Amino acid sequence: MSKREIKHLENVKLSDRGDSVVIIDQTLLPNETVYLDLKEAADLYEAIHQLRVRGAPAIGIFAGYALYCLALQILAEDYDAFMEDLKEQAAYLNSSRPTAVNLSWALNRMVAKAETAAGKSKAEVLKDLKEECIAIHDEDIAMCKAISEYGLTLIKDGDGILTHCNAGPLATSRYGTALGPLLLGYERGMDFRVFADETRPLLQGARLTSYELEKAGIDVTLICDNMASIVMKNGWVQACFVGCDRVAANGDAANKIGTSGVAILAKYYGIPFYVLGPTSTIDLNTPTGEDIEIELRDPDEIRSKWYEKPMALEETRCYNPAFDVTPNELIDAIVTDRGICRAPYTESLKALFE
Repeated sequence: MSKREIKHLENVKLSDRGDSVVIIDQTLLPNETVYLDLKEAADLYEAIHQLRVRGAPAIGIFAGYALYCLALQILAEDYDAFMEDLKEQAAYLNSSRPTAVNLSWALNRMVAKAETAAGKSKAEVLKDLKEECIAIHDEDIAMCKAISEYGLTLIKDGDGILTHCNAGPLATSRYGTALGPLLLGYERGMDFRVFADETRPLLQGARLTSYELEKAGIDVTLICDNMASIVMKNGWVQACFVGCDRVAANGDAANKIGTSGVAILAKYYGIPFYVLGPTSTIDLNTPTGEDIEIELRDPDEIRSKWYEKPMALEETRCYNPAFDVTPNELIDAIVTDRGICRAPYTESLKALFE
């Protein structure tokens, strides 16, 4: 197998000026590739809330850079006053989306770094924060590569893989989590047939996953969410790869709405169902999936977002949860940057941190 070159997307970075965050506005893909340069608190908050930046790892990277940029704007010279402002900004950013644990994880890490700098000058604290947010990004690149290596051991050349939502480079840093093994394998000369669920109502699979795979040169077929069953029945799928926004201590995994339905279908057809994500997504303080807060989003995302005219009456009630939780018994393995975990997850996930 001959190796191939893939141009890696750079979706989140610190600006050349060093005082703002540059992102690809994912709400405009695939028809427009627009870069946003953000530094104001309200704009940074809005970028997370409105999914201009999305994907649990990418949100974590963005959050680290965002808090650093906001720290640069704090006027207080006194350490205690500086920390009070920093914590307020972190809490504000953290309120933008409740489910993705990487958001709070990165913000807490940045605040903790500043807390260890008591006694240092303000300039030194800012230097520490800059180093920390860059470290978060660099570590994510390394984590994605490790996840990709582990995930690649679960599939073989020529396999059909079904995906849901988007867990590729746009959602992370490089390679991605759920798409990482496919991109890494493709680089090494392997070929896969990918079936990408469109992922209603925000169409991340259609707009983002198929975009990434097409750009990489990987064989991808876009399907509606309700076509997954027939694709599996036809024998075209040998494994399901999905990302995760939070994994509970018992292995229950929260991911984009519709993921649990894919897992149920996979179980029926005897197809392995794998969840891929960094260890930062594992929340041992959350006992089960029942304890994960599920974000409810604007009903108009269902009613009218992608249509020239609304597809339902204004008075029609809509239920629009952003995520669902896949029970651990439907998950064949959870692939992390530290290894592959299998049931019982209460033991294998805990062992990652020992």
